[in-house]
Amino acid sequence: MDSRAVVFDFDGVLADTEGLHLRAFKTALDPLGFKLSHDDYYERFIGFNDHDLVRAIAAEQNRVLKASAYDDIIAVKSREYWRMLKAGDVLYEGAADAVARLGARYRLGIASGAMHKEIEAVLVANRLSSSISVIVGADDVKKGKPSAEPYLAAVAPLGVKPSRAVAIEDTPTGLWSAEGAGLRRIGITTSLPAAHLREDADTVVDHLDEVTIELVDGLIGLE
Repeated sequence: MDSRAVVFDFDGVLADTEGLHLRAFKTALDPLGFKLSHDDYYERFIGFNDHDLVRAIAAEQNRVLKASAYDDIIAVKSREYWRMLKAGDVLYEGAADAVARLGARYRLGIASGAMHKEIEAVLVANRLSSSISVIVGADDVKKGKPSAEPYLAAVAPLGVKPSRAVAIEDTPTGLWSAEGAGLRRIGITTSLPAAHLREDADTVVDHLDEVTIELVDGLIGLE
C-alpha cells in the first residue's frame, strides 16, 4: 500500500447532507425562537460540529441555556437528521468512483464534523466501508474543525506523514483544519463558490471526477 493518503471531509464532499443538516437544525431550533437562515448556515456555520454550532448561535443571539438544553436540541436535531437520511440516497454523483479510484493508489480516511455513526451508516449502505481505513467523526475528538485535531487524528492511524496526505474539503473551516495539521488541500465547490476556497486551498475543483491520481501526485509528490 502506498505510504500516502487522501482524507475526505464527509458532508459536502462525499455525501450531500448539508441541506439535511440545515433542515434538521431548524426543526430543533425554530420552536425555541432561534434564527438560522440558509445563508448564515452555508456562509458562516457549515463545517461546525453540532454542539459548536448550537453554542455559537446561542452566544450570538444572547441566549443562556442550561447544559441539558443543549443536549435536548442536539437530540432533536439528530433524530430528524436520521429520519431524513434513511429516506434517500445521499452520496454525490462520482463519490463512489472517486473512492475506488483513489483507494487503489492511496490510503483513505475521513475527517468530519458529522457523528461517527452517521458516517459509518452511509458508508455501509453504499458498500464503501472496506475502502475507508479510518473514520474520525465529531465524537472522536475533543476539538472539531477548524482545530487541526480531526486531521491529525485521521492521519496518525493511516501511518503517513501529514505532508504526504491530501485533504478534500468544501469549506474554509475544513481547509484551515487540514492546513493546521500539515496536509495539502483540495477545495471542492459543492457548498461554496471557488472564490471562498482559493485562499486556503492548494487547488480548487468543481467535481470529484477532477480529483485524479495525477492531481494528487502533483500535490504530494511521487514515492
